Amino acid sequence: MFTLTGGRVVDVDGTREANVVVDETTGRIEAVGDVVEGETRDVSGRVVAPGLVDAHVHLMMDGRPDVSAYQRESVERACFRSVASLRQTLEAGVTTVRDLGSADDLGTSAKVAVTDGDVPGPRVLAAGQNIVMTGGHGHWFGREADGPDEVRKAAREQLKRGADVVKCMATGGVLTEGAVTGAPELTEAEMRALVEAASAKGVPTAAHAHGERGIKNAARAGITSIEHGMFMDEEAASLLVENDTYWVPTASAVREIVEHGTEAGIPADAVAKAEDAAERFEVAWEHALDAGVKIAMGTDAGTPFNDHGQNALREMELMVEYGLSPAEALEAATVSAADLLGVDDIGRVAENYVADLVVLDDDPSEDASAWRTTRQVYRAGSKVV
Repeated sequence: MFTLTGGRVVDVDGTREANVVVDETTGRIEAVGDVVEGETRDVSGRVVAPGLVDAHVHLMMDGRPDVSAYQRESVERACFRSVASLRQTLEAGVTTVRDLGSADDLGTSAKVAVTDGDVPGPRVLAAGQNIVMTGGHGHWFGREADGPDEVRKAAREQLKRGADVVKCMATGGVLTEGAVTGAPELTEAEMRALVEAASAKGVPTAAHAHGERGIKNAARAGITSIEHGMFMDEEAASLLVENDTYWVPTASAVREIVEHGTEAGIPADAVAKAEDAAERFEVAWEHALDAGVKIAMGTDAGTPFNDHGQNALREMELMVEYGLSPAEALEAATVSAADLLGVDDIGRVAENYVADLVVLDDDPSEDASAWRTTRQVYRAGSKVV
């Protein structure tokens, strides 16, 4: 046992002065309150918060400006790169991630490697390969499929390789040359087949979707979460609420592309599409907030200049910039993201929860930039930083 003493605890349940007792054997929180057991670790004047949950990362990517370069590298090279990404992410206080698409078995293998203790990193849930229409967005590292039967088989393949979520591409995207960002790709019928296959195993689903039609197709098909959703209109927002669908905005991704631009080596086609998306994104937030859409934090880490280890730091600030309070951003990045991922024992500083803890100088429920003041990180009771 050890006890973090003298600090303030902050999570979705508010801020309070309390000690946190951790059982290193189980990796869980034994008590939160006045109790002191085992070694004491003084965190006076600081805040103890739950580790962040990033619901959208790409471990195979490293933030380089032109994603086409990955096509010239082997999966084995990407595996080594992902080891560094995992470490950087964990040290920044992100203790759980969801990899939403990597080549071959990279994502699911990263999950096993972290679980078995082969490499340090956050808890990993993985999608395996994205399911895309032939020639669709991200086709070069996805599983191409056309028609409900092919899509159903492709989904079952990801489940066979251990996917925790099945992800598809409902529309085009920014980083695939020639793809039209908002244009529908997989149809509603195709996504229904995907949802049926995943639901049979109790596995959630996710859909990359920018355009209004693609978002609506995915929501009606029963997809669990919409990723990006940058062209969301009022009807689409209402459909998300009606179908209890989460939105994972990934604000960092488009912002980094727009701010760095072609001068930093990002292809002109991608920059132009990102600029168009950015103009419409603010309106999407207005519709989502007005409708009461459920929001989970995700960053799209690995996309251009959206670096692992820095991703969530900026994402928390951007969510506040777009209209959430710091406390709502904290909720989105802890219990809401945990709920989306289907993990019910992370995201709170509470008895019997996993001891994923971050010690900060400042209170993140009052200031979203508090995540830049990380002093200590614990993953399942083990100190990382």
